[in-house]
Amino acid sequence: MLGYYAVLAIRSLSRDIALTLLMVLTIAIGIGASMTALTVYHVLARDPYPGRSGKLFRPQLDPRQYADRSKTNLHAGAEEPYIQLSWIDAMNLLHAHRADRQAVMSTGSFRVELPDGKVRPSHSFGLYTTTDFFPMFGAPFRYGAAWSEADDERGTRVVVITDTLNDMLFGGANSVGHIVVLRGVPFRVVGVLDHWQILPRIYGSYQAIELSDVYEAYIPLTSAIDADLHPAGSRRCWDEKVPFPPDNRQKKTAPCAWLQMWVQLDSAAKVAAYRDFLIHYSEDQKAIGRFQRPPNVRLRSVTQWLEAFHAVPDDARVQVWLAFGFLLVCLINATGLMLAKFMRGIGNVGVRRAMGASRRAVFAQLLVEAGMIGVAGGLIGLVLAYGGLWLLRQQQDGDIDYATLVHMDVGMLIISIVIALASSLLVGLLPAWRACQVSPALQLKTQ
Repeated sequence: MLGYYAVLAIRSLSRDIALTLLMVLTIAIGIGASMTALTVYHVLARDPYPGRSGKLFRPQLDPRQYADRSKTNLHAGAEEPYIQLSWIDAMNLLHAHRADRQAVMSTGSFRVELPDGKVRPSHSFGLYTTTDFFPMFGAPFRYGAAWSEADDERGTRVVVITDTLNDMLFGGANSVGHIVVLRGVPFRVVGVLDHWQILPRIYGSYQAIELSDVYEAYIPLTSAIDADLHPAGSRRCWDEKVPFPPDNRQKKTAPCAWLQMWVQLDSAAKVAAYRDFLIHYSEDQKAIGRFQRPPNVRLRSVTQWLEAFHAVPDDARVQVWLAFGFLLVCLINATGLMLAKFMRGIGNVGVRRAMGASRRAVFAQLLVEAGMIGVAGGLIGLVLAYGGLWLLRQQQDGDIDYATLVHMDVGMLIISIVIALASSLLVGLLPAWRACQVSPALQLKTQ
């Protein structure tokens, strides 16, 4: 019967092409706008580290003087501590070994070249970090492995490079053991990462959240500082009399926050214990005169960090509501058009009823017709959604900093199809029900 209903629907739709196209386009525009906005929201709101985000935490301390009244108004009535740590505090937390894993990091940029000069030098960005960074964030290796904890302590001049940099310098070959020169300093390659990009990125940036990934080399933090690779990014000095020093050796003792730290805590008990550790550490630093304020610490997980620092911009949330409001308007208009179409052909319905067709059969046939309109509108709507996302990606050099992230994955494609089918059925329910309520005898008298 479904095939028969489909044939009847095609005949009915072909009798009024203009009205059919108008209904299809009405649904398509609503689907396209809503799915574009929903895809943007989905990309920004998704968990960037599934299976890991609940175990990764970022500790924050408050070393500021009482005169420092800088605030980040994330919580009413509470002063947000710096999102960075000083070298002294970062090293104290690192060497305390209170977490399952821990990584301290900063960023920098430098000139990259080979010792023989056969490859044209390039300017690259790098992450200065400690060895636990790689297992904590799930970095995959194509060749080699990360450096050791002993390399961290000794400041061994080793480097892990990305597949992109490896392709440029070594033609994609296994480069483990080769030398690359970073800002005039030779480093030995110990590992090459496989393709890896997880966004939004919460580590290494001078911002709380970064929507791009530019790192091509990963260097032991101590090695980078000792080799005079200058750290970049934000820094906050809580002693106004002491500016951020240009010399790397002086950075280690300066009262300035310029390093980030993430720790891995594998249980709720360890999270509570680490938070207590941060409080006790702050109290100890206050007792020896380094900190002036009472303990003011934060220990946020990845999801809490993304929420606190607004990984999903407010305009993205508003756009979703507006887009689905627009979809509702489109569906209401499509319902009116379909009702007009069904009532115009009510004579044919009366004839079918008089010849023995049940009300249920007529209702099913009309729903098939509505479904075909919805499927057509949904498919065109998906094309419009892809077009809208493409236009957003063209704004990557403009004001939309998340433009490069917006791609429709398989999950969103399935959701789009479901929304299109559900919308078509909702659009067809009222017109089909209304058409089935008309008495066939009355319609036969008017024919």
